[in-house]
Amino acid sequence: MASLNVNKAEFIKSAADPKGFIKSDLPAIVFSGKSNVGKSSVINRLLNRKNFARVGQSPGKTIHVNYFLIDGKTYFVDLPGYGYAKVSQSERDRWGRLMEKFFATEGVITLGVMIVDSRHKPTADDITMAQWFLSTHCPLVVVANKCDKLKKSEIEPNLQLIRDTLELPEAVQLIPFSAEKGTGRELLMAEVLKFVK
Repeated sequence: MASLNVNKAEFIKSAADPKGFIKSDLPAIVFSGKSNVGKSSVINRLLNRKNFARVGQSPGKTIHVNYFLIDGKTYFVDLPGYGYAKVSQSERDRWGRLMEKFFATEGVITLGVMIVDSRHKPTADDITMAQWFLSTHCPLVVVANKCDKLKKSEIEPNLQLIRDTLELPEAVQLIPFSAEKGTGRELLMAEVLKFVK
């Protein structure tokens, strides 16, 4: 089984346009999610860091594709958060164009990690993002964050609602996760390690 020294993590670059996308022999684990879904917190939890991926005071701050190199073996790619109401239309359009180009570029995604809020039905933006990931035919894992905020009895029905709304194929793993408590970290790390040499 491959291993990853998560203490060896470094920020490499931010890409504002397709020229900056990294194409490499190393696997690229691509994280996406709504602006306030806790994407940075999920990445930080995976790396056992408090504030490695910057946790923004205001959502919608990641407007570039950010690349982190983990243990010299894999890239964690942090996509800009989406669906934040206070962002101007031109900013949203810029985001849309950047994402369309990213998902249309060959060889930039090895594994998609899409983060949704386990407490709510996925939004139209979530559905679009899931379709983009599925259209690449790359492996995808969906992380239902904030499950510590749910009652035990709510977790299964909520996961089913997420699976149905996003129209996820059976093969797509849906992981109940808590960035706060660490629930689901081992499962998600196991998925990541499948692609690490």
